[in-house]
Amino acid sequence: MLLDAVFRDEWGRVLASLVGYLGDFDKAEEAAQEAFAIAAERWPASGMPPKPGAWLVTTARNRAIDRIRRERTLAEKIPLLPVPEAVMDELDESVIKDERLELIYMCCHPALLLEGQVALTLRALGGLQTAEIARAFMVSEETMKRRLSRAKSKIQAAAMPFAVPDARQLPERLDAVLTVIYLIYNEGYSGRVDLGAEAIRLGRLLIGLLPDEPEAHGLLALMMIHHARRQARFSGEDLVLLDDQDRSLWDMGQIDEGRAVLDQALVLGGRGAYVVQAVIASLQTHERIDWRQVAELYGRLVKLTGSPVVELNRAAALAQAGDPVAALSVVDGLDLHDYLYFHSTRAELLRRLGRREEARAAYGRALQMVTSTPERRFLTRRLENI
Repeated sequence: MLLDAVFRDEWGRVLASLVGYLGDFDKAEEAAQEAFAIAAERWPASGMPPKPGAWLVTTARNRAIDRIRRERTLAEKIPLLPVPEAVMDELDESVIKDERLELIYMCCHPALLLEGQVALTLRALGGLQTAEIARAFMVSEETMKRRLSRAKSKIQAAAMPFAVPDARQLPERLDAVLTVIYLIYNEGYSGRVDLGAEAIRLGRLLIGLLPDEPEAHGLLALMMIHHARRQARFSGEDLVLLDDQDRSLWDMGQIDEGRAVLDQALVLGGRGAYVVQAVIASLQTHERIDWRQVAELYGRLVKLTGSPVVELNRAAALAQAGDPVAALSVVDGLDLHDYLYFHSTRAELLRRLGRREEARAAYGRALQMVTSTPERRFLTRRLENI
């Protein structure tokens, strides 16, 4: 169990150091895996070294050098490697640069397909096995293996830099990193809780590396506050709406921690999309929710994102604030006819307004589009009760 904990804590840092050192993603992974295997064999008998991360990096680097020396076709690379002998000496951790931020930016490079960015981030920074990532995204292991292989090949072929982008590129590239982490979280939030927890771990890592970025704090706060309510979102196979959730199931410690992270984002001057969403999430944990304020914040978020889905959320908040007529007017102005929640939201508004036949038709359309069992059960009950 202790080794597992070290693996979770150190995998990303060890791999980042090796990718930067060797310039080869696959060789870095092989060396890191070999170092962890050696640790699993030796540490139970000899005890864990005082600085396990440094020990793992040193061991992995030396094993990589040994491997290169053995492969004659790579003999020309030997002069580029500064360590003369493969020994198991401990290395002072202070001389090992933490290159996880460089690794994050490489994994989330805009030249990679989004699905490749997500998979590679989970593999490289989270240490998840290919089979685990495949299960999380409900694809075959072979499919996920191909995604990872394509992403690594693209990195090598395009010689993508292992570096933090310059000041001109930084905002755009940071947005890509935040998007990838949020996508990972959303997969976990839809039921795969471990993936949600992994996204939060990546969020913590990111604010540790970028302590002055308010949007990174905002994203972490948003994920933590949502994740704290996960146990109350379902009762068996039934979806439970916010108003009906058992608040005793909420993790109030995590909500308080998320609010503290949000406070830091606001102190840093955060006014971006993730910070605003985190403020909304925080308001929704209050015993008496100010839905007018929530609707106003969604309006601010619409201006930031231009998203019709956010406008749909604003409409739902208006309805919760007691104005279903205004809410329906907003919804009917949206071009979201291929979106499940457009029809379910519209159906609920029509139901509240007593327009039963139209509500039934809208619920029926939503049921044609739904894929998850809890949501199907919820919509079916709503339709039956009209």
